[in-house]
Amino acid sequence: MAIYHGRGRVKISGGVLKSNRHKKRFELGREPTNTVLGINKRKVIYGIGGNVKQLLLSANMVNVVIPDEKKTKRVKILNVKENIADPHFAQRNIITKGAILETELGMAKVTSRPGQDGQINAVLIKK
Repeated sequence: MAIYHGRGRVKISGGVLKSNRHKKRFELGREPTNTVLGINKRKVIYGIGGNVKQLLLSANMVNVVIPDEKKTKRVKILNVKENIADPHFAQRNIITKGAILETELGMAKVTSRPGQDGQINAVLIKK
């Protein structure tokens, strides 16, 4: 069944709205990507107007910004420690924005949206 992001058929009062047109393609949604820890896999989606999105399906590397040194390093992800989006995401190693990752440099917080951007960027957390 398709995910629809358009207006519904029911008013706030409970009455039924009469539709004056059919559903449009730009009103379709999609399932969440749920980027997992694993071998790098991407999927390209073409939107309306030539827009291109790279969905990151799985990844094992992260771009970590080290605030003290003002440098960025690409390091390996060891584990997903915590995910504020859903407590069960950490058990399933699902990476979303705001997730705390255990990396080779230490703990890092994800600042990008892997399901939309196609990459994982994070900031090193001070101990």
